[in-house]
Amino acid sequence: MAPHYQKAYFLLSVADVKQLPPDHGIEVAMVGRSNAGKSSVLNRITQNKGLARVSKTPGRTQMVNIFVLDEHRRIADLPGYGYAKAPLSEKKKWQKTVDAYIADRQCLTGLILVMDIRHPFKEMDVQLLEYCDHRGLRVHLLLNKADKLSKNQVVKTLQEVKASLTRYRNSVTFQVFSALKGTGVKELHLLLDQWYDYK
Repeated sequence: MAPHYQKAYFLLSVADVKQLPPDHGIEVAMVGRSNAGKSSVLNRITQNKGLARVSKTPGRTQMVNIFVLDEHRRIADLPGYGYAKAPLSEKKKWQKTVDAYIADRQCLTGLILVMDIRHPFKEMDVQLLEYCDHRGLRVHLLLNKADKLSKNQVVKTLQEVKASLTRYRNSVTFQVFSALKGTGVKELHLLLDQWYDYK
């Protein structure tokens, strides 16, 4: 277990990117559909079940939540998209916040895009990938809930994902993950160590 991730603590929630901490250091953002399990992933990689609130009602992350690893490194948990039972005006507001964050945040080094491995590449996922490709922002796909599939189904999905990613100019990395079982945690820590420049 990488000890620096266990030190993560919640700093603040903001509804507007203007309220974010100073734009320096290194930030990695977690994003994905509201039912992809972002909060569970965050809790698993930090080994802190109470760090991010896990709700049985998808779409509860309506603000940008900032978690601190140390004075130079942070995790940003962005509002989920595509599922929440909320008024359209609210959804548009969330999307505007996410768009502004990705477009303007200079310390953002990459996105962890959490997908349900059973339902990858929904419309909003593809839009996000295309936008990040256009901006030259690296993305790591976390194919969560792998415990819901058989090994053969996982292999088949990985082949399909690999084929789907050939259209992007930027190298988009991907891996299998299970927040429930802990599958893929070590692999994700190694990637994050690179992004955060941990020696």
